[in-house]
Amino acid sequence: MIRKLLHRVFRRRAARTDGKSLEPARLGPEQHGIRAEQISSAARRTCAALQAAGHQAYVVGGAVRDLIAGVSPKDFDVATDATPEQVIACFRRARAIGRRFRIVHVMHGRETVEVSTFRAARDAETDETGRIVRDNVFGVQRDDAMRRDFTINALYYDPSTQIVVDYHHGVADLKQKTLRIIGDPATRYREDPIRMLRAVRLSAKLGLDLDPAARAPIRELAPLLENVPQARLLDELLKLLLSGHAIECIDRLREEGLHSGVLPLLDSMLANPAGARFLRTALSATDQRVRAGKSVSPGFLFAALLWQQLVEVWTEHQADGTPPQPALVSATHAVLEQQSEALAITRKIASDITEIWLLQPRFLQRSGRRPFRLLEQPRFRAAYDFLLLRAEAGELDPELPEWWDRFAHAGETARADMLIVDTAAKPRRPRRRRKTSGAGPQAETTAAHSEASGVGD
Repeated sequence: MIRKLLHRVFRRRAARTDGKSLEPARLGPEQHGIRAEQISSAARRTCAALQAAGHQAYVVGGAVRDLIAGVSPKDFDVATDATPEQVIACFRRARAIGRRFRIVHVMHGRETVEVSTFRAARDAETDETGRIVRDNVFGVQRDDAMRRDFTINALYYDPSTQIVVDYHHGVADLKQKTLRIIGDPATRYREDPIRMLRAVRLSAKLGLDLDPAARAPIRELAPLLENVPQARLLDELLKLLLSGHAIECIDRLREEGLHSGVLPLLDSMLANPAGARFLRTALSATDQRVRAGKSVSPGFLFAALLWQQLVEVWTEHQADGTPPQPALVSATHAVLEQQSEALAITRKIASDITEIWLLQPRFLQRSGRRPFRLLEQPRFRAAYDFLLLRAEAGELDPELPEWWDRFAHAGETARADMLIVDTAAKPRRPRRRRKTSGAGPQAETTAAHSEASGVGD
């Protein structure tokens, strides 16, 4: 009996590392806990259409993982043995996209299902660091399960039979709260350095412990993130910050030594008490909104992450004698240009950041028509939320956002009564000389000439 147990354990361990003789577990609803109605209608229809055409089709990856873990998936992806051309032939609205991975987007009304063909790990094109740059070798489901990153992502759910096909004991790992990588960790991280960030995000999001073997090479291989295209790095960073566990993700990034390749400014922010307080306040507010099902603008998020850096540069420009508003404009351009070298911040995100920052000084103007004009700004709400964040972080008096909240919800008459009289001394404009009665054009010309030449002083 002991011999059988040892044989089973070592066979399972060998299967996890090589995947060659791996026989998948086929788990029913009572073992995985997924109900068919939890799968989106679009994903079910996509699988049904492909299966009706004689192909295999499964809901795969993150959606299956999240449902088993008790988390609502954001989207549902499908994997199939059909080639992209065969997938397109099955649907009226479908198009192939991608260069590194050719996939198909199938549209059902407003919902889009991403359909990928089973891939094999062989013959992948890599660069000098081992990173896969092109991987369009099709294979069977076993191959596809072997080339996935973590055991909990190599899960295939068939909506028609409600069976989960599990090649790497991912369901057991989920229940044991462990995140394991498939294959040799160092090799898998070299193939795609983003996997290191994904390990941090998934472990924080799902409350998993990172397997020691998966953790060991991370610090040494962290510099490989510099070789990742900026667009992919930005996409993964947004997923991390919008996971609903941003604070824990940031802490884990620093623990694993990954932050320098993603957000190197974190060290300076967290070393400064004011910067640390602002960062944690911003991320806590973001986590609360995400968990409440509310949207979070990437522009707002990056405006918060880069705010302390902006304040430092803004202060430096004012110290050089530049007036506050021009100094703010100049500092905004400088900070965004510097960050563009590390992150591919899109033009839309950069525009949102700029508007949020440039509106901040205008909240100090509470007299005349200026408050009314500020309310008309398209980005007023985002800028106000940012002002509120600054107050919560102790950067300014909470009375200011409270006043603006009352002003925004008051009627026209009440708003007029709320205006604060501007008592600051204003520079006097030079007085225009009044025409002397009886003096003709010649007299005016002579007087002007006398003033310009200093005659009569």
